[in-house]
Amino acid sequence: MDAALFDKLGLDPKAPVLQCEDLCISYYTRAGEIPAVMDFNLTVGANEAIGLVGESGCGKSTVALAIMQYMGKNGAITGGAVRFFGRDMTSMSELELRALRGSLISMVYQEPMSSLNPAMKIGAQLCEVPMIHEGLSRDQAKERVLEMLAAVRLPDPKRIFNAYPHQISGGQQQRVVIAMALLSGPKLMLLDEPTTALDVTVEAGIVELIKDIAKEFGTSLIYISHNLGLILNTCDKISVLYSGKTVEHGSVRDVFDEMRHPYTRGLFNSIPLPGADKNARPLIPIKGQMPLPTERPAGCTFGPRCDYFEEGLCNDPAPLKVSPVDAKGSHVVRCRRWDAIDWEAARPRRRQAEPPKIGAQVLEIDHMKKYYEIKDRSLMALIRGKASRYVKANEDIDFDAHAGETVAIVGESGCGKSTLAKVLLGLETATEGRVMLGDLDISNIPVRRRAPNEIGALQIIFQNPFETLNPAHTVGSQIARVIRKFGVASDPEEVRERVLKLLDTVRLPREFYERKPRQLSGGQKQRVGIARAFAGEPKVVVADEPVSALDVSVQAAVTQLLMDIQREQKTTVLFISHDLSVVRYLADRVVVMYLGHIVEQGSVEQVYAPPYHPYTEALLSAVPIADTSVKKRRIVLEGELPSALNPPKGCPFCTRCPRVIAGLCDVEEPPLKTLADGHQVLCHLEDQVFEEMEPVIALAEGYSG
Repeated sequence: MDAALFDKLGLDPKAPVLQCEDLCISYYTRAGEIPAVMDFNLTVGANEAIGLVGESGCGKSTVALAIMQYMGKNGAITGGAVRFFGRDMTSMSELELRALRGSLISMVYQEPMSSLNPAMKIGAQLCEVPMIHEGLSRDQAKERVLEMLAAVRLPDPKRIFNAYPHQISGGQQQRVVIAMALLSGPKLMLLDEPTTALDVTVEAGIVELIKDIAKEFGTSLIYISHNLGLILNTCDKISVLYSGKTVEHGSVRDVFDEMRHPYTRGLFNSIPLPGADKNARPLIPIKGQMPLPTERPAGCTFGPRCDYFEEGLCNDPAPLKVSPVDAKGSHVVRCRRWDAIDWEAARPRRRQAEPPKIGAQVLEIDHMKKYYEIKDRSLMALIRGKASRYVKANEDIDFDAHAGETVAIVGESGCGKSTLAKVLLGLETATEGRVMLGDLDISNIPVRRRAPNEIGALQIIFQNPFETLNPAHTVGSQIARVIRKFGVASDPEEVRERVLKLLDTVRLPREFYERKPRQLSGGQKQRVGIARAFAGEPKVVVADEPVSALDVSVQAAVTQLLMDIQREQKTTVLFISHDLSVVRYLADRVVVMYLGHIVEQGSVEQVYAPPYHPYTEALLSAVPIADTSVKKRRIVLEGELPSALNPPKGCPFCTRCPRVIAGLCDVEEPPLKTLADGHQVLCHLEDQVFEEMEPVIALAEGYSG
């Protein structure tokens, strides 16, 4: 099939899979032409994987859309060429592009449901690919689809084939989309943040899957991500983009170990590597923001944010070309000063801080349970006496938190983290147990019955800053409402002054008081969300994945901001996350949840070093680390998280545990063991097994990150 299609489209099988030569892309708006990507060069060879990284707005996705020729009505390639096996794609007709897309080139998007029709069964959607591109019959297509669903390691391919998209999990949806992209054996696959919204364990499985499948089918990959750890695990080469231009390109090893552009160094300084410490070695966010395409400075576009900026040289308006870093010319950088910087001496100046003083106990969760009743009115259920069943969302939750302390709650989606947050906030009430906020038991007080000061004492920072602000109200009015509502102040002048001071605290200009949310970037909106959460002077703030949707540079700034406010106000922070790298950096103590149970808890030092609960061990193995010197044991969990409606007997983790003891773990509930002071695990393993555990993440002697 490939040979015939190559002949039909005039493709040269001996040419590189993809060549972007001096590619320029623009969008046309009422304000005129806006250049989005300029002078982009990239060559992708057979079986090669190349990563595109950079902050939001740098042009990564625009490049991918240009390769697919999906520019829309207001986008266009204004210069250069995109050659696929030697043929310039800009010269192809719409009919030729249709023959190409889905057969020789395919794309996997960040959100799987954007590629799946919710009204069609999965099998019917997937069968369309080989039927349209290869002319297969429905029976032949079905056989091919079932083989591919098995190849992407989906359990029970026949069930998935006959299911609708909403009937499978997010990780399974993403595997279906990958299967769809691979059905016709493409020569090039573009992956645009394909694992951002997934749990680390699911992410690890999908990354391994992509590598294995690409090798099996001989597919070249372009991997778009802001996760540098994933790029290290998946790619051969890397291109770093900034404001529409490539600022550094080379092999993954060269760029990771010998980075030569200040922006690349800034990205790495923003990542919580194992050696990072929020007090002794805090992260360093990149100052300022990426310029809008209409406001790019002359010369180097990174100049206003660069620590090595030199007046008259860096802002020289003459075209800034790439320079070879090595003799082979395989590692290049777009910087006029790269060879004048002493990279060994150019260690970042980190603002050290005293460890926060942990105060008195503020929150105590005492053997709390939360069950949801599901009633079955069918005749068979009534005959069997099973008219009511229960979803055990939280089972025997027991921990406390102190003033000024950050307690992280980690685990996969469906483990009960968000249910716990809902009970704390009064959106749900507990089935059993107590939730003590100071001397008050709030476990059975819904939010509508809580006094304003009780609501103000426990606030939340949501994951998505885009959906938590009212687009019709100004930033200042939304923060001011919290101050008035919770009785912090009522005088208009005092309220305004408090809002302005909060804007100062979250490092936003005071003129933002009058701005609407649409005028703010994602990172700025999250800062407003933090200001609003702290406006009521809370005792406890629940931070629900507050940085997962942000670029690494913005993420570093927001986490630093969160810690600074916490130090100042002595607030307790419950940090809900599936990103164990951020948790290791930010938290004082860690609570690991699985299927409604706490399977391990202790200090960061205890939880991140052996001995571990087997689930924690697997979570740590799944964390992508952007450092070539760090060695990591590979543990990929098989299977899916069981249903909380029908949990397994014995240990909740027994169906996926690599250390399961047959006849014990799957029969008896595990005991709660104390391994050290404050370090507890819910596990059947013998003490000797814990003592002999090897570290999952091995650091070289003297490692500092």
